[in-house]
Amino acid sequence: MIRALLLLCIIFALPVYASEKLTIAAASDLRYALDDIIALFQQQQPAAEVRVIYGSSGKISTQIRHGAPYDVFFSADIQFPEQLYAEGHAVTQPQLYALGRIVLWSPRQNMAGIDLSQLTTMPFRRLAIAQPAHAPYGQRAKEALQAAGVWAAVEPKLVYGENIAQTAQLAQSGGADIAIIALSLAKFPELAKQGYQLIPAELHQPLTQAYVITRHGADNSTAQKFTAFMTNKEVLAIMQGYGFELPTSEPQGEQD
Repeated sequence: MIRALLLLCIIFALPVYASEKLTIAAASDLRYALDDIIALFQQQQPAAEVRVIYGSSGKISTQIRHGAPYDVFFSADIQFPEQLYAEGHAVTQPQLYALGRIVLWSPRQNMAGIDLSQLTTMPFRRLAIAQPAHAPYGQRAKEALQAAGVWAAVEPKLVYGENIAQTAQLAQSGGADIAIIALSLAKFPELAKQGYQLIPAELHQPLTQAYVITRHGADNSTAQKFTAFMTNKEVLAIMQGYGFELPTSEPQGEQD
């Protein structure tokens, strides 16, 4: 009996090694690509518990400033992690992970071959873009529409999504006829039933995307493992499969 009690004391005195939970905040253009990457990561790290919060980069950045418990932040625009790092809210310098692209897309008609300039003569009621005030993809959509000379004509028809994923949902639900969304979303099988038109990169500022480990995640070893995992060849292949350009790759010129 005494021996059994001593054995139990030894067992309970041993340290318990549990995988740290990881909370990622990510721009919603990553909704499908990052889900695939996390699934791959968990195959190699089965004890890892990873949770993702998707939203607009600007709003996530504000939440981090106010103490939101996110360990890693994947932004659609490098300026947000740069600001967080400069202010002491991130412990790693921003690391580039992709260049994003925008497309003209509709769930009900094939937009392949449609130029932005044609929007002034097309019969549609609503055009959805992400909110330019806090969503980088929305800001780039606005820049492209302005560069194409159609902003004034289409502005009365605009409806705004809180982030780029919600913008796609607006069109899917019938709240808009056409949308300008992320190429990474347009490539998802459920959204790829109709063709899209890649918007020329020269019409807008680049969507230079970067991530940081936040101050909250400074001591989270799973955060360090996951960010290191982003350079895995299989991860890079997933990103390219969803239409992201890698920072060192040649610009893509595809159209669907």
